[in-house]
Amino acid sequence: MRIKILFSCIIVVFCTNANSASVDVWAESYRLESLTRYEQAAEALVPLLDKQPKNEFVLLRLGWLNYLSGTHNSAIEHYKKALSINNKSLDARLGLTLPLLAQQRWKEAAKFAQETLEIAPWNYYAHIRLMIAEEGMRQWKTLANHANDVYMHYPSDATVLVYLARANRWLNNNKEAKEAYLKVLERVPGHIEALQFVEGQN
Repeated sequence: MRIKILFSCIIVVFCTNANSASVDVWAESYRLESLTRYEQAAEALVPLLDKQPKNEFVLLRLGWLNYLSGTHNSAIEHYKKALSINNKSLDARLGLTLPLLAQQRWKEAAKFAQETLEIAPWNYYAHIRLMIAEEGMRQWKTLANHANDVYMHYPSDATVLVYLARANRWLNNNKEAKEAYLKVLERVPGHIEALQFVEGQN
């Protein structure tokens, strides 16, 4: 009986130490991220990759940290692995848009943003990242229509109005561009891009 109790105590101590070590790894990763030491923050989590079952959040976090450190291909790899574990993940799809946009892979980024919108039609971040891709592909009419539609759902947002204004500028719709930029200035009075355009139109 005493042997069984001793054995149980050993198991409890081992599990407690293992869990404590895992928590310490996460804490260290967040600490390093706060110091903008992104590569080291990612390295702190690498030992967790070998654990089974696979931890989806480890992959998402490695995707994020690799994106921040500029190692975009590694970020894409980790986000895709996370998506393979959970194909309903909006986080993985939105995460993939970040390194793809950074690499100016507009069509691929647009694809994952659109997939997100198929699941969550008015996800703000998916719409913004899709607009960035549309701007990158110089799809000005598409961008103008898209930004106007999103503006109707997020009327207090300045970023959407900036994309609406830019699209109209490229379409030579200066009146519509000015109207959009004036709305930007109502929301962000010191917005440099909007100020420069409006002053140039006066």
